[in-house]
Amino acid sequence: MMSETVDTIDADQDEETTAGADSSADAAAGDAASGDAAGAGAGDAAEEKQGGDDLLVQEGDIAGDYLERLLDLLDYDGDIDLDVEAGRAIISIDGGEDLEKLVGPRGTVLEALQELTRLAVQQETGSRSRLMLDIAGWRADRREELRELGRSTAESVLSNGERVRLQPMSPFERKVVHDAVATVDGVTSESEGEDPKRRVVIFPEG
Repeated sequence: MMSETVDTIDADQDEETTAGADSSADAAAGDAASGDAAGAGAGDAAEEKQGGDDLLVQEGDIAGDYLERLLDLLDYDGDIDLDVEAGRAIISIDGGEDLEKLVGPRGTVLEALQELTRLAVQQETGSRSRLMLDIAGWRADRREELRELGRSTAESVLSNGERVRLQPMSPFERKVVHDAVATVDGVTSESEGEDPKRRVVIFPEG
């Protein structure tokens, strides 16, 4: 009788040990699967980002070739620089004495040339381009002017409580102003009207 009891206890212990081992193996397999899934997800994200950057670099190369041909036709000197920033291709042309002619009054010629360059890229890639073109540092200088305008106007509106309508601006200019206004608490901004007369309106919150 004692022998049967001992055998039964040993059998139960063997089953518990086996079950515990199986459970540990299942848990380890689950952890491994989770790790593999996480690794695969990170790998997919990295590949997707790399693919997006490669497309932007391709856009920059196409735009650079297009603009180089344009400069040759106009007999203008200029150094073309390509970069990728904030999810878009950035093309800059500097160094030529005649480049300001490609900017025009308040950047009107530059905006038109940017659209033509985007269309040239789209024709090659089949996808709409969001590339940004700057010539002779005009956008960089204009960005600083607009940031100061946005901040100073927002502070004035906050002080006197009266809304202010700025002069009509391009999409690029309006975005810079909106970003500058957003840094001042208690004031907000919106765009109104239709292009080319669309403008930024700054007013108190609430």
